[in-house]
Amino acid sequence: MRALVTGATGFVGGRLARALAQGEQVRCLVRDAASAGARGLAAEPAMELHEGDVLDADSLRGAAREVDVAYFLVHSMGRGADRDFEARERAAAQNFARMARAEGVSRVVYLGGLGANPGSAHLRSRHHTAEVLGQYGPPLTYVRAAMIVGSQSEGYRMLRHLVQRLPVMIAPSWLSTPTQPIGIDDVVDYLRLAPTVAQSAGREVQIGGPDVLSYGDMLDHMADSLDQPRRRRIPVPVLSPTLSSLWIGLVTPVDAGVARPLIEGLSTETVVTDPSGAQLFDVKPVGFVEALRRSLREDSSSPP
Repeated sequence: MRALVTGATGFVGGRLARALAQGEQVRCLVRDAASAGARGLAAEPAMELHEGDVLDADSLRGAAREVDVAYFLVHSMGRGADRDFEARERAAAQNFARMARAEGVSRVVYLGGLGANPGSAHLRSRHHTAEVLGQYGPPLTYVRAAMIVGSQSEGYRMLRHLVQRLPVMIAPSWLSTPTQPIGIDDVVDYLRLAPTVAQSAGREVQIGGPDVLSYGDMLDHMADSLDQPRRRRIPVPVLSPTLSSLWIGLVTPVDAGVARPLIEGLSTETVVTDPSGAQLFDVKPVGFVEALRRSLREDSSSPP
């Protein structure tokens, strides 16, 4: 089987591309082949690069030639986003879906987010992206996840740096929002297996780890995993997403532009409400503490 992976220079896409390359041919759609190659993509014999941009339909021609499954893992997460980003995301999804259908792809797999918040433009746009992919492209497997726990994920980086840098922290209301985080290894397994699970075609697959936690709980577990005291939190009655994102941008490495949609997601309950899709897969996700331990081990073994 041959796969096409978009977003292969990103956190999830890069791991997925390398995992797929262990057993099949992988083509990575990248905007700058030289830069992607310098970052290690296409280092595996089974990997190749196609230079193109999902916003430029002509550049996508041939990207899915002789491809069986195409993964759509690109989205705006705040950097450079403006009021037109929703229109751009719809256009990108439509270009990609039409190309995949025209070039004979049998399945598209898309990773979106759990939860619904009409007030969050980014959550709304990610769901609309799935609708566009399903309307214009081949059969779609719509995988939906809450916070993904991995050493390079924005949510993990935010939790770790809040614990490491703040002995006392303000506690906005979103710290009590329930969520169902999942480790990056398990996310990659669901994505990798999706084209082999026939019943996942044309449906939504909600995935999550075994633990439902608040973000305050996750901060406590992060402190425990770092062998540090649990941080005292001072409740505040109101802290808007804008102020929260500025605060996160000030005390963590997470860009304030990225933090805004991240905070909007944190304010929304993100738990699995329909486990039937995930039950089609032979994947048993690890708990949050184990996912944290794996991420911290990877952090400690990575060069600074």
